[in-house]
Amino acid sequence: GHRRKNWKVRKFVLRDDPAYLHYYDPAGGEEPLGAIHLRGCVVTAVEDMPDTKKYDVDNILFEIITANEVHYYLQAASSTERTEWIKAIQSVARTGK
Repeated sequence: GHRRKNWKVRKFVLRDDPAYLHYYDPAGGEEPLGAIHLRGCVVTAVEDMPDTKKYDVDNILFEIITANEVHYYLQAASSTERTEWIKAIQSVARTGK
């Protein structure tokens, strides 16, 4: 969010029962701002995103495509963290309820 003005910093909580990725305002608040249903989703690393300048994304993006074909682009803090998120979300998408 600090580089791309239309991106927001969010806190994410991954749950497997039900299979959702809830997101919150990092400044606080108990209620989620929204949720991404993960059952049957596809998650992949994104190496190049249209309409972005190279310095905007640092190649640490990943994309979640839900079962109803909604696309979410997220940016991790590092490439290691991106890999961990992708593996965790793939696991929940397969086994979560």
